[in-house]
Amino acid sequence: MSLLWLWATLFASATQTARNAAQASLTATLGTIGATQVRFLFGLPFAVVFLAFVTFATGEAIPALTLPTVGFVTIGAIAQIAATALMLRLMETQSFAVTTAWIKTEPVMVALIAAAVLGDPISLPGLVAIALATAGVLVMTVKPGVAGQMWRASAPAAMGIMAGVLFGAAAIGFRGGILALPSGGFLIRASTALVLGLAIQSLVLLVYMAIFDRPAIRACLRVWRASLGAGFLGALASQFWFIGFSLTTAANVRTVALVEVILAQLVSRYAFGQPISPRQMIGMMILVAGVAVLLQVQP
Repeated sequence: MSLLWLWATLFASATQTARNAAQASLTATLGTIGATQVRFLFGLPFAVVFLAFVTFATGEAIPALTLPTVGFVTIGAIAQIAATALMLRLMETQSFAVTTAWIKTEPVMVALIAAAVLGDPISLPGLVAIALATAGVLVMTVKPGVAGQMWRASAPAAMGIMAGVLFGAAAIGFRGGILALPSGGFLIRASTALVLGLAIQSLVLLVYMAIFDRPAIRACLRVWRASLGAGFLGALASQFWFIGFSLTTAANVRTVALVEVILAQLVSRYAFGQPISPRQMIGMMILVAGVAVLLQVQP
């Protein structure tokens, strides 16, 4: 049980990489908002099925929703939508490497904020491990000569850091919502919070699209077959993210989640024939070392 959060996080990272690939093809058809909505709207039915399966398998009742749970999950849901919007907006003006470098400072922010808001424990060795893993991502994604671009314009830098803060707030909100549920084991808590989060996100984006982008709603329905695949992968990844959040601190989960960057590099290498540079290999080794140290210093 002590390392179940680790395996859940690794599975979530791999599944999310597959979901990103499935969702990428929908962006050209549906636009940014439509493709984002697919993740939530078409993932919600699968999350409900996951919750029903957990109640059947464990015999536990769905926990009653408390005001703190609804509040935390709502904060997490809105923060995730806002962070995604900022990230996509930033990628319109900045390189992928620069954008990734800003956003992947998230685990350090999560560790500090979660310690203050949720009382999640954090030690100096743990913080050093998180910083080491984050440094590995920076080495992989930021080429020599590109690093200077990160701070040349204060507005994009602020936007990138804010996106990282919001992604961190989402992780903390979801974990806070899970912990605030009054009863149940980790599986039923995670599944309940996931259904609530996806329902909130689907509703918020439906209202937005009904006001500002009605054609996108019709477009989502037209490609429902492809959207179901992306929705299933998104819900499956989220299910395991939430399992991780139910078992350990948000900082631990989001630090191990940095392996997504390695998975993306491997997909690029073996699926698209793009070589991995020595700098990227060094970055991978630093990242893995940081995660290894983190696992060693956990109580």
